[in-house]
Amino acid sequence: MKLDYTLKLEQTQKLIITPELKLAITLLQYSSLELQDHIQEELLNNPVLEIQEVREAEKEEESEPEITEAPEQTAKDDFPWEEYFRDMDFETTSHSYGVAKDLSEHPSIENCAGTCRTMLEDLLEQLRMLPLTTRQYSTAAFIAGNLDHNGYLQGEIEDLAGSLGASVNEIEKGLGILQKLEPTGIGCRNLQECLLLQLNKIDNPPPLALEIVRNYLPAVADGRYRYISARLGCDEQNIEEAVQFIRTLNPKPGSVFGEGEETRYIVPDVIVEKVDDQYVIMANDSNIPQLMISPFYRKMLKNDSNDEQLSAFVKNKIEKAYWLIRSIEQRRLTLFKVSQQIVDIQNPFLDYGIKNLKPLTLKEVALNVGVHESTVSRATANKYIQTPRGLFPLKFFFSSGLTGLGGIDYSSHSIKTHIREIIEAEDPEKPLSDQSLAEVLQQKGISISRRTVAKYREEISIPASYKRSRAKKGG
Repeated sequence: MKLDYTLKLEQTQKLIITPELKLAITLLQYSSLELQDHIQEELLNNPVLEIQEVREAEKEEESEPEITEAPEQTAKDDFPWEEYFRDMDFETTSHSYGVAKDLSEHPSIENCAGTCRTMLEDLLEQLRMLPLTTRQYSTAAFIAGNLDHNGYLQGEIEDLAGSLGASVNEIEKGLGILQKLEPTGIGCRNLQECLLLQLNKIDNPPPLALEIVRNYLPAVADGRYRYISARLGCDEQNIEEAVQFIRTLNPKPGSVFGEGEETRYIVPDVIVEKVDDQYVIMANDSNIPQLMISPFYRKMLKNDSNDEQLSAFVKNKIEKAYWLIRSIEQRRLTLFKVSQQIVDIQNPFLDYGIKNLKPLTLKEVALNVGVHESTVSRATANKYIQTPRGLFPLKFFFSSGLTGLGGIDYSSHSIKTHIREIIEAEDPEKPLSDQSLAEVLQQKGISISRRTVAKYREEISIPASYKRSRAKKGG
């Protein structure tokens, strides 16, 4: 076989993700708060970007005439600069349909709530009030820094001793000091130790409670009171009374500090309001600043400049700013179209409640909007919608479901609501099994198997029938 070099022309199609497309995809999956952070970062990195305020925009329109002529383009320019500048006032401005706010007005500091002390700060203050040596204080403070938000110690004693350069005995003594602080149970290593620390600080605790916590906690969790009474040689009623006393203890002592973090509020990306029997979609982008290209750099690019390097730098920054503003507007339009389709399909839910939520897939919305499923997935990721029924993640409206006997579709959320209501209305002495729940749902027109009922019941954290009997007696 003879080898030779040849030239050959071929036409092929390739999917290439341009930087502009990558930017649009990234912005689409951002929530409102994430988009604000990204815009602030771009404002720092791109000098040609500015925040457009209403008063400044009006002043600019009065003082600066519209640009109708632009310098001639050279052959090496790849970007339509004159068309861009001519149309930028209505094409490249990030529009916001909310009421513009005066950024010069700042809220009074008196309207800001003070921060609460964290768990670590409270424990360190208690330690400073004790007559401890410097070594004891530093050891106890080191252990306090290794507690999780529930007040449980993270890590083994040996590992902590190696990290601090202390002996195991010193760490254990420091842990003993920490466990004497408030709230009771702080510094525990497991649930059993947490409950025992609280029982030991109670005057005359029930003897059965101490014995149950030491040896029978797993059996209590499974509701095996008869097994425990047989082992301890007492009545089952006495076991139930002791378990009720144990339930008054706090299994998460650190929770009284609220995890030591700031309260985080959810900002909806879309707001739905009912106006004249119709649901109106509004993008909640009033907090997103309106962006514009700086007039200073526009004039700089318009005037002939002998500095080619400066001109290239300004053109590059303007082009990036242009695509950022276009991508933000494209994100707003895509989010609006997707939200509109979701609201149109889920109208029965907005009118009558969770039982009327319809099964919905990404593919169904994507076909109606005319985009790919991945676009719908990105548009609904990490975003919330405020409706007359409450605040929900956009992903909440996408769920699998079943077709009822009458051809009616029921979403998984709707079926779970039915299961919860049936269980809440059942006889505590005779809780319904999964098979009985399936039969009751069959009578309601929902054709469902016992295994599916068990799956949905576990997803909404409802125990099995033999465990519900004990729980309802105790409650």
